[in-house]
Amino acid sequence: MNKEDKVVVLVGGPSSEAEISRVTGAAIAAALREKGYNVEELELHPTTVLADLQAVGAKVVFNAVHGMYGEDGRLQSILEAAAIPYTGSGILASAVGMDKVATKRFLQSAQISTPCALLLNKKYCGPLKEVAEQIKKEFGIPVVIKAASQGSSIGVVIVKEESAIEAALEECFSYSSEVLVEEHIQGKELTVSLMEVDGQPQALPVIMIAPHSGAYDFHSKYTKGCTDYLVPAPLTDAQTAHVQELAINVYKVLGLSGVARVDIMLAGDQGYVLEANTIPGMTATSLVPKAAAAVGISFPNLCEGILNSAH
Repeated sequence: MNKEDKVVVLVGGPSSEAEISRVTGAAIAAALREKGYNVEELELHPTTVLADLQAVGAKVVFNAVHGMYGEDGRLQSILEAAAIPYTGSGILASAVGMDKVATKRFLQSAQISTPCALLLNKKYCGPLKEVAEQIKKEFGIPVVIKAASQGSSIGVVIVKEESAIEAALEECFSYSSEVLVEEHIQGKELTVSLMEVDGQPQALPVIMIAPHSGAYDFHSKYTKGCTDYLVPAPLTDAQTAHVQELAINVYKVLGLSGVARVDIMLAGDQGYVLEANTIPGMTATSLVPKAAAAVGISFPNLCEGILNSAH
């Protein structure tokens, strides 16, 4: 693209991840300016976003909005209708990737290895006390309970006591009307970043995540020094190939585009896909830049590559 064309980095929005989005967007904008692009950061206001983009003369949108609107297909549909190119996945892939329940259904239908799960809808699941009893019988303790439509580990609870199941359900239902209950997989926590090269997903080096607290929660993700990231992950060649292949299969099954990240638990030699992230973070502690750096891709070059994948 012409470097004189206006590149708008969209940030913020109405989700609980808005502040992280702003940090991500500032880093991306600075990197693209370093590469000589004409960049403007713009706060996402859902009701006026199209008019705001047109007012600043946006030729392409670098989507740095995490969570609601940015990752769930709504922004993508607006940009598609206005014929404004944007980075990342399209409408359906974004909507599915943002929804952990929908993602689980896609993974199960494609027979991709993923933790056993119970999918709950608040309208139909009945009294939470009865649901908690069902979870005790089917999953035992510990068990993982997740809100369907949050990111950055918001609305994710690892329940370690039976008495806490009902409260965890209430917390997760406060974020979304659908909740995912998953078996707890004990193993190595891994993530695989993927880039689109000549139309095909290519896996970057696997990263192993080792939070000092033992839980990769919001604090561990976004506080420097709270988590060790081992890249490349200390795995055998066979294990590395296995988890990278899993990640590539997820990318294809969900119909992702551009840069994405797939989180996987490895128990022994078996990987279990947890979720896919269609707008990975690009902060100082983010994982995609770490994986790219391991193969010599600088942060400005990474951002330029993502920009050039806009569609």
